[in-house]
Amino acid sequence: MATLIAYAAAALAEIAGCFAFWAWLRLGRSAVWLAPGLCALALFAYLLTRVDAAAAGRTFAAYGGVYIAASILWLWLAEGHRPDRWDLAGGAVCLAGTAIILLGPRG
Repeated sequence: MATLIAYAAAALAEIAGCFAFWAWLRLGRSAVWLAPGLCALALFAYLLTRVDAAAAGRTFAAYGGVYIAASILWLWLAEGHRPDRWDLAGGAVCLAGTAIILLGPRG
């Protein structure tokens, strides 16, 4: 459960941080957006270190699926664009990959 919470919080922090840069460069927002964006990205990196895993690469790989699914939610909830069936199918495939990486038997 702690891993899922860390991944969800990391995804929110990463997406918020990246969106701050998007807002500045693509939406013409003030450069002031960069300060909280950088803080959010630092929080993202910190949160990934809270995941209990023997290898950073496995942690990052499994997180990728969570990030994709969270990005689809961001698309809908923050940007107001409803995901289509292809967005949802792709997110489901990615979450399946996350589950395989996290839950696969290790010898």
